[in-house]
Amino acid sequence: MSKNVLIPKLAIIGVGLIGGSLALALKEAGAVGEVVGCGRGKPNLEKALELGIIDRYTRDPLEAAQGADVVFLATPVCTFADVTRSLLPGLKPGAIITDGGSVKEEVVKAIEPLLPATIHFVPGHPIAGTEQSGAEAAFSTLYREKRCILTPTEKTDPGALQLIDKMWALAGSDVVHMSLEKHDRVLAAISHLPHMVAYSLVNAVGSYDHYEENILEYSAGGFRDFTRIASSDPTMWRDIALTNRAALIEMMEHFETSLAELKEDIRNGQADKLFAFFLRSKQLRDAIL
Repeated sequence: MSKNVLIPKLAIIGVGLIGGSLALALKEAGAVGEVVGCGRGKPNLEKALELGIIDRYTRDPLEAAQGADVVFLATPVCTFADVTRSLLPGLKPGAIITDGGSVKEEVVKAIEPLLPATIHFVPGHPIAGTEQSGAEAAFSTLYREKRCILTPTEKTDPGALQLIDKMWALAGSDVVHMSLEKHDRVLAAISHLPHMVAYSLVNAVGSYDHYEENILEYSAGGFRDFTRIASSDPTMWRDIALTNRAALIEMMEHFETSLAELKEDIRNGQADKLFAFFLRSKQLRDAIL
């Protein structure tokens, strides 16, 4: 094994877009030795093996964790506690658990109390993804020039944090540190709310019954582009909605206020207000491109 290998043995729990892309990126960078995949679906694991994402697989988290230097949790966030309990007995002293979950406060509350002093946890969240899922969706450049947020706590081991920092940098990410609360509020605004809006819009249009046919069949570029993320994994987004509930509801109420104001301006034919609203939105959107 090359002396440049950062992680001699990596266990990926959940070999889909997020976990699979991390494995591919680290392999491409020469930063990982053996990659063991773990998941419930045997066909997906066999596909990951065929694609070279993992070197071997097991459906038992305990077996996957044995001898691992780093364990990466990439299953729905509500499963993290049970998965951690399952794999803990197999971990060697000094092993690091980290994750790619889109919610951090509830994840930390669930995992940190389970860990002995010899096992380290570094909470993390790569800000990257597509609406696709499964091993076939993974690709090595997913994290390139994207941000990865790490949310260390007072219990986070500095050496473990440094290693996970380097892991994400080698995967191509710009790594930043953030408090748990800030992370969850920021993600509620820039990720979780847009997904809720996209899902709601598809449901609203799909259930519109003024005409006999399904009007979704007439959807063109604008509707399809806007609602692309409503094709994301429903289990993942159910768990995110439940575990980031307070921050998400706050943002949904803020959005409802803005939408209600827009509705009233349309109802009252307020041309100047509508133009100003659309112009301000365009300027804000253009500024982030």
